[in-house]
Amino acid sequence: MTSPRRRRPKAFFDAEEEKRIVAAIGSAEKRTSGEIRVHLEHRCPGGDPYERGRKVFEDLGMTATAARNGVLIYLATGDGLFSVLGDLGIHERVPENFWDDVVELMSRHFAQDRFAEGMCEGIAAIGEKLSEFFPYAGEADLNELSDELSIEEGDAS
Repeated sequence: MTSPRRRRPKAFFDAEEEKRIVAAIGSAEKRTSGEIRVHLEHRCPGGDPYERGRKVFEDLGMTATAARNGVLIYLATGDGLFSVLGDLGIHERVPENFWDDVVELMSRHFAQDRFAEGMCEGIAAIGEKLSEFFPYAGEADLNELSDELSIEEGDAS
């Protein structure tokens, strides 16, 4: 991800973009029992967005979902790095190239400085795939994790 938009996490998405992303999460989760979160921070400690995403995944309590079907989209706004991670229950079911396909889809938008669109399309693709393996359970389906963006303003270490 390369972009002239290297703003701090709280200013990365405007209010309308943030609403669209949260709505995309809600819409995706209406089709699946899976849980999707987005986490933003300014810098990626160590420079490896996958490893940092794994730590954030655990810090956010995403391993605590009943079916181990959480997905995190991690974005380091100042470094221009991101990753998409799924919990164990998802890895056991989705095709091996699934995460690469989502990253490619999002990267095409990010390269054109269309971050909100990339997020929304990535979230929709994740929701569609999760619905195949983790269908929505109707009234019994609990929203186990917040749909709001998780934002860490300081430089993590």
